[in-house]
Amino acid sequence: MNEKQPTRRTCCSDDCCTPASKMPAATSASKAPTAIAAPANAHGVREQVREGYAKIAEAGSWSATKTAEPSKTPAASSCCGGGCCGPATFTPDALAAAIGYSSEELASTPDAANLGLSCGNPTAIASLKPGEVVLDLGSGGGFDCFVAGPKVGPTGRVIGVDMTSEMLAKARQNMAIYREKTGLSNVEFRLGEIEHLPVADASVDVVISNCVLNLSPDKPRVWREIARVLKPGGRVAVSDLALLRPLPESVRQDVEALVGCIAGAALVEETRSMATAAGLVDLVLESKSGYVDALTNWDDPLYLRITQNLPKGTKPSDFITSLDLTARKG
Repeated sequence: MNEKQPTRRTCCSDDCCTPASKMPAATSASKAPTAIAAPANAHGVREQVREGYAKIAEAGSWSATKTAEPSKTPAASSCCGGGCCGPATFTPDALAAAIGYSSEELASTPDAANLGLSCGNPTAIASLKPGEVVLDLGSGGGFDCFVAGPKVGPTGRVIGVDMTSEMLAKARQNMAIYREKTGLSNVEFRLGEIEHLPVADASVDVVISNCVLNLSPDKPRVWREIARVLKPGGRVAVSDLALLRPLPESVRQDVEALVGCIAGAALVEETRSMATAAGLVDLVLESKSGYVDALTNWDDPLYLRITQNLPKGTKPSDFITSLDLTARKG
């Protein structure tokens, strides 16, 4: 893993929420085992995810679904974040600030766009420039699109793609507020799956995604789609959860964990291989195990449930990490 980039203080960093003296040493996956096989029923997986995110869109945030119907929303763990230190302790805005979004970025985005679904800040690691065309995979309520809009300015354009119609409706409703706050009309939203992007070949400068790729049952195809839509030299910036080593079968078969981005997450080195096979180069992968330790320490229900199914003497961060990935199309 490339450790040369300067470390940013974010919720996914080793210094978030947990004292530095208690943080574990960095883990390396130099030899990755065989990757997790894709679920046999890919359509069923997509429908589970779609249903979970529809509930989040209707409730207004991830934590709201847990509060409203804790016994009736197994898909409420549909995000990778849900709270830097647990869903009960952070509002969506507090989570975004902890992950590294600036107060200026939060001020320019519609309040309803932030659903508390982030586990990183891909707009920051993407180093967006004025005039660029940006594509956000799994755009949800439009939060990262509205953050990216002012960065690319009036000559740039941001396209959000989401497969959940309820999310798409919420994002489009937020556009009027975004225009009022910024004076810009450079964001649009399209209905579609990230395995079949409704975007032309070689038409995008930057692809971003925030805790969404691991929900896909066909990740190699997603990476091929990313490469297809990128212009030559175009960039990708992804914040996601990944596996340092395979999870036990008991965790992998847990539907709630799958929808929560864990059982469906790819191995770090598998992610590198998929991106490389798709034609991406100059990959930089930054692992941040402190994000998972923070969730565990603050009794996040999903991570406690996973802990119960892990081998004795292990913890979630021995298997799971937050990962920032950047690359470009060769």
